[in-house]
Amino acid sequence: MKKLFLLCSLAAASLIHADELGDILSDNKELIFDYQLESNELESDILSKSWLNPVRVQYSKNFTTQFVDTTRITGGYSIVIDQPIFRSGGIYYGIKYSQALRDATRADIQLQERTMIGDAISILFNLKKTRLEQEKMKYQIKNDVIDIRQKRDSYDAGLLDSSFLDQAILKKSQDETALLEMDLTLMELNQKFALLSDKDPKGLRLPALELMSKTDYSESNLELKRDRLRALQSDYNQKVTWAKYLPEVSLQGQYTDADVNPFFQGISTIKEKYYTYGFTVSMPLDINSFSDIEASKVEKLKAATEAIDRKETVDEEYDWIHNSLSILDKKILLAQKDEKVYKSLYRLTKNLADAGEKTSFDAEIMHNSLQIRKIDQKIYQIDKQLQLLKLYVRVENAI
Repeated sequence: MKKLFLLCSLAAASLIHADELGDILSDNKELIFDYQLESNELESDILSKSWLNPVRVQYSKNFTTQFVDTTRITGGYSIVIDQPIFRSGGIYYGIKYSQALRDATRADIQLQERTMIGDAISILFNLKKTRLEQEKMKYQIKNDVIDIRQKRDSYDAGLLDSSFLDQAILKKSQDETALLEMDLTLMELNQKFALLSDKDPKGLRLPALELMSKTDYSESNLELKRDRLRALQSDYNQKVTWAKYLPEVSLQGQYTDADVNPFFQGISTIKEKYYTYGFTVSMPLDINSFSDIEASKVEKLKAATEAIDRKETVDEEYDWIHNSLSILDKKILLAQKDEKVYKSLYRLTKNLADAGEKTSFDAEIMHNSLQIRKIDQKIYQIDKQLQLLKLYVRVENAI
């Protein structure tokens, strides 16, 4: 297909570079976007030339029975041109309007495509995250089983109330139910991925994204680019609207090759082939002109304000993602500290179990808890990638 899916690690202050991952969207999805882009180019080309009037070629044949002796037949053809050559700037701004419309629509199509690609990548990340959560839950269920056994022994010895054993059994049942629900989540994610891509999700390598600079995000943001182009488009449209109520100059020309009217036959000064040409200066007087011009001006101001508002939104989006990454980094740091604590406790508990002062179950619980905190760190790393992906799908040349 037309391009490869691109994403990569990049330095915080560097430009956006890409690492080949494969064209993740299905062929049909990419074809749809290709056709949209091609249609946009063709429609823009038509609009940019809409000020050119067609040349009219005409052929006629006439029969008349006005004469007593016979039916007279006359025929001929003509080429007619009626072309505006000056519209008080309206032609120039009309062409610029079509170009701005084309670029704005192209940016919107690119944004739609990147959003769809981002959805597919997000599914890949969530598939991996769900598998890690399953792994984590299996360790938790192992601890639940040990907890039930220990509470049952205490209950049988009369050292523990039945409610504690009941809560332990309920906790295990809830965790096992959650594990089954994760199977459903995996099935749903795989189905959603299949709707976007015909690739095998297990065979695709996940990208490693890093935080781009705020300047890069703002300069490459497709939503901001689209809205700025729409503001430019509205500016040109306002000029076109103003120009259509100002003087217009048109050239007219016609070439005719036709039989001479029977009434004029025999007159030597009448030609069968001749030219007719001239020009017209016109200016419409429309009662709605002021309202039309004002409406286009309001639309221009609205589009310009939306572009300014989008810039503020883009800045806020970046700040929010940046802050959320800081929170996730703190979660990772806490999980790392917990990992060190559990690693120390596991060693101590295992030594005590080997000495007969603790049971093997106590050591296993510490081992399982240690593995859970290791998995938590991997999950938080995926959460960071999902946050960064929200930036990547909105910028040019990152996908």
